[in-house]
Amino acid sequence: MNHTLPQGIHKFLGDTAWQGAEIAPLVGDASFRRYFRLRMGGRSAMLMHAPPPHEDPAPFLHVAHWLAANGMRAPEIYAELPEQGWVLTEDFGDFRMKEWIDEHPGDEQAVYAQAIDALVQLHRLPAGPFEPYDMAVYQREAGLFVEWYCPAAGLSVDEAGWTRAWDEALAPLLERQQPGVTVLRDYHAENIMLLEPGKLGGEQGIIDFQDALVGHKAYDLVSLLQDARRDVSEQLEHDMMCRYRAAADPDEHFEADYARLGAQRNAKIVGIFTRLYKRDGKPRYLRMIPRVWKAMERDLQHEALAPVAAWFEANIPQALRDAHGGEIA
Repeated sequence: MNHTLPQGIHKFLGDTAWQGAEIAPLVGDASFRRYFRLRMGGRSAMLMHAPPPHEDPAPFLHVAHWLAANGMRAPEIYAELPEQGWVLTEDFGDFRMKEWIDEHPGDEQAVYAQAIDALVQLHRLPAGPFEPYDMAVYQREAGLFVEWYCPAAGLSVDEAGWTRAWDEALAPLLERQQPGVTVLRDYHAENIMLLEPGKLGGEQGIIDFQDALVGHKAYDLVSLLQDARRDVSEQLEHDMMCRYRAAADPDEHFEADYARLGAQRNAKIVGIFTRLYKRDGKPRYLRMIPRVWKAMERDLQHEALAPVAAWFEANIPQALRDAHGGEIA
């Protein structure tokens, strides 16, 4: 962890009520963003530094303000200076959904149920003022699989065929996702905070939503229930899908669209995790690929993914598929 304080931090805090606060660096994520916890007078706050040109906090602020204005539990913004990358927010504490369930497995059903209920609440709102999750975005994301994973696995594949397969698989979904809902895109157990840990049905907070788009209701459900970073049993996935369907009453194509977006998202993540290893020197992400690949293979069994499944049969050796991605050099 980098313990050096960024230049300008004291100047920014000098214009807030947190001047002179104790500053403690926190572990970052897979980006250039850095986080600090401030403590002063028995209170705490979170300070994010997302410096240009590598980062831009404006999208985070845009989504945070919209979520808060519409009754969703995003962190309150105390101060902001986006042109210099500074954002001061409410502190949601240390209890992430992932670690809490790991330590309190008996709470798993109740905690996931609360996260599902928050999605239902979000999906009852008109879509936010965000860009559309259109075919160009879906294809750009899915393309990360052939751009990064396939070369790393030593494969020469039909890239044009990959694009055609996704065009065919996703076209019916795009017709149905209008007018769309706000899609947070990284709604999973590491980005959901328990604000009242130990209280069943207690309030949860949402973080890491700056990439929000307007898209399909199934996307964030897939993100939560086919989590790249923790094992979600097929039984829990089924139970939470049933809970969502009972509350949201989606159409008869929802299961097929869930599989479509599951396969698309998981292919994207395999590509991203490979890129984090090959380009950014972060090998820990390789350990997560088998989990993601397993979920992707289940999604590919749905008839809605027939064009993509056929591409896998023609381009990805069965030995690699059996090994859930295999070894990456």
